Amino acid sequence: MKPIVAVIGRPNVGKSTFFNRVTKSKNALVDNFPGVTRDRNFGDAVWDDVEFTLVDTGGFSDDDEDVFAGHIRSQIHQAIEDADAVIMILDGKGGISPYDSDLISILRLVKKPVLYAVNKIDGEGHEKYMYDFYSLGIENPYPVSAEHGYGIRDFLDDLIKVLPSSPAGEKDDMVRIAVAGRPNAGKSSLINRILGQERHVVSDIPGTTRDAIDSICRVNGKDYCLIDTAGIRRKGKVSLKLEKFSIIKALRSLDRCDIALIVLDAGKGVTDQDITIAGYAYERGCGCILLLNKWDLIEKDAGTAKRFNEELKNQAKFLNFAPSLTISALTGQRVNKIFGLVEDVYKQFSTRIGTGQLNRIMETALARNEPPMHNGKRLKFYYTTQVSEKPPAFVCFVNFPDAVHFSYKRYLINQLREGTGLTKTPIRLIFRQRTGRIEFGQRKQKEDKRDRKKKKRK
Repeated sequence: MKPIVAVIGRPNVGKSTFFNRVTKSKNALVDNFPGVTRDRNFGDAVWDDVEFTLVDTGGFSDDDEDVFAGHIRSQIHQAIEDADAVIMILDGKGGISPYDSDLISILRLVKKPVLYAVNKIDGEGHEKYMYDFYSLGIENPYPVSAEHGYGIRDFLDDLIKVLPSSPAGEKDDMVRIAVAGRPNAGKSSLINRILGQERHVVSDIPGTTRDAIDSICRVNGKDYCLIDTAGIRRKGKVSLKLEKFSIIKALRSLDRCDIALIVLDAGKGVTDQDITIAGYAYERGCGCILLLNKWDLIEKDAGTAKRFNEELKNQAKFLNFAPSLTISALTGQRVNKIFGLVEDVYKQFSTRIGTGQLNRIMETALARNEPPMHNGKRLKFYYTTQVSEKPPAFVCFVNFPDAVHFSYKRYLINQLREGTGLTKTPIRLIFRQRTGRIEFGQRKQKEDKRDRKKKKRK
């Protein structure tokens, strides 16, 4: 694994700005008021060809009015314990705080490299503000400006000198799983249950999770990246700027995931917003699994699960291919079955189908249900091929692409599902104008001949 570096400090000293600067990203949410960051946020960084993982943390404080203060302190202690090196950020403009002394007292007991960076020192003229920090008993504090980049190069030069060496990078073949849903549906609780630790702050207060938080877990010998996301509310109910950014990050997480776990609160039933969120995942081409959470709170009989699933399928007909599961993140009920479904969906999601097989399926489908007429001419389907996977996407060459009715397209997709066994993944079917002069039958004969040659070689 790459060395892990934890970034700690009191609220609003610029930890997230520093994190974004070093990771060359905008993954950490930044605002002018304290307490924006609550969970640990991981990011990859490289300096002078040395790779390491940077961990952003919430602000350390004892504010009794902040209901998350205890959770955040626990996250900070865990980050320090897991790290190979620690960076403490101090506020060069705000000066020394009692919280700084408390944190330094904790760090004196840490038997690993600790570097102190005094932030908001925007140039040599501001380095006079450094003198006060020597009274804390720290050696060699670094003047830096996370916002403007002043002093960052010298600081990183010294940081990589104290990091343990890491093995050469390996190919990233992890399955990426985004956990999405409405606020307070149980997304963070589910990830904590899977990880077996309190990795994410959990509260009954909707909107607890703000960043999109990545966690790595290993199940049955395989690595997975779990992405916890902020709850997505209806647009009309979102007014705060911070919440808008949180939702944008949640939607971007769907862009970079392979599988989306759509978490629904079974106690509140299937809502329009649940269907909207599932639609976001479908539009982005994610493999989808629908999880009815808080199943332990439902009064049920032998037919309850069936009724819930039927309601879900009726309201989200575009996701009829997506498997569903009733779970309880609180008790762990059926949580262990999720990764079996993930593997089934991912196997289909990343499948490639041979061109010969595709065209045989299409020929059978066209013979079973003849294409309609267009302006007095019959639609002709010449040739079909797969152009990509994740999700499987097929291009079908036809004489009048724009004339293919959506109902006939749906019929062809269903035939492809039946013929290929891709019953649990989204499928993209694209129609294009034929560019060559080879008819469907001639093309099929060539593909069949090529397939026979491959079988002989095997």
